[in-house]
Amino acid sequence: MASREYGQFCGLARAMEMVGERWSVLIIRNLLIGPQRFTDLHKGLPAIPTNILSTRLKQLEEAGLATRRALPHPERAVVYELTDYGRDLEPALVALGRWGARTLTEPRPGELITAESVAMSFHTTYRPEAAGKITAGYEIRMRDITLRLQITHGELTVGIGPHPSPDLVIERLTGHPIRELMSGSKTPDDVLREGSVRTEGDPALLDRFAEMFRF
Repeated sequence: MASREYGQFCGLARAMEMVGERWSVLIIRNLLIGPQRFTDLHKGLPAIPTNILSTRLKQLEEAGLATRRALPHPERAVVYELTDYGRDLEPALVALGRWGARTLTEPRPGELITAESVAMSFHTTYRPEAAGKITAGYEIRMRDITLRLQITHGELTVGIGPHPSPDLVIERLTGHPIRELMSGSKTPDDVLREGSVRTEGDPALLDRFAEMFRF
C-alpha cells in the first residue's frame, strides 16, 4: 500500500489521499484564481521547495485535478490549471478557509500575506444573501497587492490585478481598514473619517462592500 493511502473505503479518505499532502490544498487555492506558470506558483508560495512543488503538481495531475497547457505564441510558456474535477473543490476549500479564519488575528512572525491568500479571504467572507442580484466591480488596492472583485447578478469572481472598469476603487492608505470593514469592527464612515482608505467611484458601494464581505 502506498504511503498516501489510508486503507479506508471512505470518500473523505479518498479526498485526503488526493489533496492531503502538505502544500497541495494551497496549490489548489492559488489555481482557483486562474492558470499559473510554475514560477507564478512558486512566487505565491515562496516557502515551498521547488522539488516539492514539482512533486505536488505531478500528483495533482495524476489525480485528475490539474492539467498543463501551453500558451499560444508569443508567450511560449506552460501554465497549470485546474480541471473541472479540481474546481469542484472550491466550495469545500471556501468552507474550510472560513472555518480556519476564526483563529486569525494578526500574522504570526514570519507569516506572509500573498495576493492569493487575500483573494481567498474574499471568497470565504462573501455573503451572497447580502449581495442579492447586484452587479458591481471593485478594485482593491493594498500596497503591493491589487485585486479585482466582480460581482455579476450576485455571483463573485476574484482576480489578481486591476479591474478594467471598476465601479468603486478602495485603496488602503494606513492601518488595516479592509480587514476592519470585513470584521465589522469599523464602519465605512469610520474608515473614511479616519483617512485610512481612499475611494473612487460610487460611494454607496462601500456600504455594500461591508455588507457583502463579513467574517
